[in-house]
Amino acid sequence: MTDLAIGFAGIGVAVFLILARIPIAVALTTVSFVGIMLLVGERAAFGILTAVIYDFVAKWTLTSIPMFLLMGFLCFHAGLTRGLFNMCRVWLSRLPGGLAITAVVGSAGFATVSGSSVACAAAMGRIAVPEMLRYGYKPELATGSIAAAGTIGALIPPSILLILFGTFTQTPISLLFLGGIGAGLLTAISYILLIIIRVKLDPSLAPPVTEVISREERRAAAKETWPTLLLILIVFGGLFSGVFTATEAGAVGAAASFLVAALNRTLSLRVIWLAVRETTFTTATIFVITIGANLLTRFLSLSDVAGELSQFVISFGAEPWILALGLVVLYLMLGLILEPLGALLLTLPVVLPVMQASDASLIWYGVLIVKLLEVGMITPPVGLNVFVVKSVVGDRISTSAIFRGIWWFLIVDVIVLGLMIAFPQLITFIPDLIGT
Repeated sequence: MTDLAIGFAGIGVAVFLILARIPIAVALTTVSFVGIMLLVGERAAFGILTAVIYDFVAKWTLTSIPMFLLMGFLCFHAGLTRGLFNMCRVWLSRLPGGLAITAVVGSAGFATVSGSSVACAAAMGRIAVPEMLRYGYKPELATGSIAAAGTIGALIPPSILLILFGTFTQTPISLLFLGGIGAGLLTAISYILLIIIRVKLDPSLAPPVTEVISREERRAAAKETWPTLLLILIVFGGLFSGVFTATEAGAVGAAASFLVAALNRTLSLRVIWLAVRETTFTTATIFVITIGANLLTRFLSLSDVAGELSQFVISFGAEPWILALGLVVLYLMLGLILEPLGALLLTLPVVLPVMQASDASLIWYGVLIVKLLEVGMITPPVGLNVFVVKSVVGDRISTSAIFRGIWWFLIVDVIVLGLMIAFPQLITFIPDLIGT
């Protein structure tokens, strides 16, 4: 059996194990280790295993992941973002579908301190769904808008998926963040337009809010947003002005979230415990899976699968947009069966050499892939955000009703993906401007 055959067989076995519900970290690590052992021997395989684990864990850039996670979980448990939703509700509720629009805007705001679509969906679901149901919104619109808006959390920085992509591909994370802002805002605006159009055509989806809100109430609601706005100013003001790097921004953000929560008088031992516990668990999960993906990269390199795929692309002279369409098909299919982190780390070792053989920017590819992964977050049958919203609303709304509510948003996502492929400048304009 040739080295190349062993490499392709390893990919097939890894996919089979993951589909058989074997934990992704176990599947990737086992297949990679056995494959490397077949290629270079048992002693060398143990040496590579030790080196890969140390080299990965010792990467300075990865310290930003637990720091940004800590910032997000602390903001969530300390209620620092609740004022942002209240302000949006007061100012936007008179628009057609105003409370659903508020959920989208609130999710975009919460994304700036969380980096996770699941966290966005959970936080906004607890705050916004009861409010929409109280005003007579159809359950499909109320829950569908929350599940879809949650996907913005992985696009607008600090995005954990973009950090992992940047670390894995050695792409500047700050430039990926700038590209993610474009994709996140485009997605949010598209969702808002969809809600307005749908409610205009069918007012029964979202009865208008008739209560009169005074100017004093608007001012008071605006003042409640100071914790989120202060964190955004500290973290992103310093990051994009060059005061500190993307890696340092995580530590600054975590420290600032403690300070802001204390000033807001919502910091307690219970809040700290919950935030630290969830940060530790999530960080460990991410790191174990990513170590397996790094081993898979080494295995594919030794078996020359990566080089073979690169030569295949070069021989056809594939245009970037053709490769992008291939990625769309690949990740939309994986989104039906895998959660985003697993899909990203399973495929990056395979698709990275192909992307590097293309002429297009890795920033564009990275943001496009993260957007595709987030579409999978609301695609049945996995649709992780759908089940997160379901866990929040309980038995009041069925899972099938939530899935019915996201179909229109999926159509909009397809349009957004088309725009991102047809006009890469939507993603790369700001990074190119800053990077030159």
